[in-house]
Amino acid sequence: MAEPILTVKDLRKRFGDFEAVQGVSFCMVRGEIFSLLGPNGAGKTTAISMLSTLLRPSSGKVVVNGRSLLTDPQAAKQAIGVVPQEIALYDALSARQNLHFWGRMYGMGGGALKERVEEVLTQVDLRDRADDRVGSYSGGMKRRINIAAGLLHKPQLLFMDEPTVGIDPQSRRRILDMVLELRDQGMTVLYTTHYMEEAEELSDRVGIMDHGKLIALGTQKELTRLVGQQETLRLHFGEGQLMNGEAALFEGVDGVLQVTTLADELVLGVTETTAVLPDVVAIANAHNLRIRSVDIAEPNLEAVFLHLTGRALRD
Repeated sequence: MAEPILTVKDLRKRFGDFEAVQGVSFCMVRGEIFSLLGPNGAGKTTAISMLSTLLRPSSGKVVVNGRSLLTDPQAAKQAIGVVPQEIALYDALSARQNLHFWGRMYGMGGGALKERVEEVLTQVDLRDRADDRVGSYSGGMKRRINIAAGLLHKPQLLFMDEPTVGIDPQSRRRILDMVLELRDQGMTVLYTTHYMEEAEELSDRVGIMDHGKLIALGTQKELTRLVGQQETLRLHFGEGQLMNGEAALFEGVDGVLQVTTLADELVLGVTETTAVLPDVVAIANAHNLRIRSVDIAEPNLEAVFLHLTGRALRD
């Protein structure tokens, strides 16, 4: 295995009696996209806040590019770029002005900063709007300038915390393509998300987090082996139908391994959909539950999460 650019050992963060991050350990090698996948509240943002020095760990060890983040933070931070979940821009300034401000915060200046600002504006495809106030931007455009700010000083390791939250599908597609392009250019990216589809598309490896713990880590192929041939059967019902513990009706069906309720859906982990589906439909009909649609998925990261926790990823 190549020498890691990031090593995290037994990382913990306590807020009083509550331990938000509980002994997380992993390594990242240069040039990979490593995703932390988990539901809201899993501890992903707390973990990335510690890795980017916004929060001090309660305990643990972090080494970035050979430098300890705890004992030599300034040297370690030189290798890090951060794209926070919250937009870190000034609405009253233009995109170009925002980038010059953040460049100076990184210690850049003069012609080198001016040239680099133009490079990242091109990289995020916003040079034509660079002199417009950021306050006039769409959510997706703000996200892209947020990414540009994190790239200004040419970091070797980029932390991206939920960069597609709250934006339209077209903007989301642009950002995902940008992340893949950064990897192709040699950037190492730590990416947090609660969208299973993003982790599956982007990641060389995935760490699954839940309740502050890293409960699984590996390539997508390695992780899906954990569930064997288990498939995921997702039943969509009409609004308000799932209110009285209906999940229990399906738990005894032969071939149904797990059942969880998610809004107006039931998510079933099953051995073989074609064998299970007739019995499931019959039970739904017998209890006047109207199935609006059925989705079937081969083993994927959501099935892994369901297998490990007994809950759907979006619970």
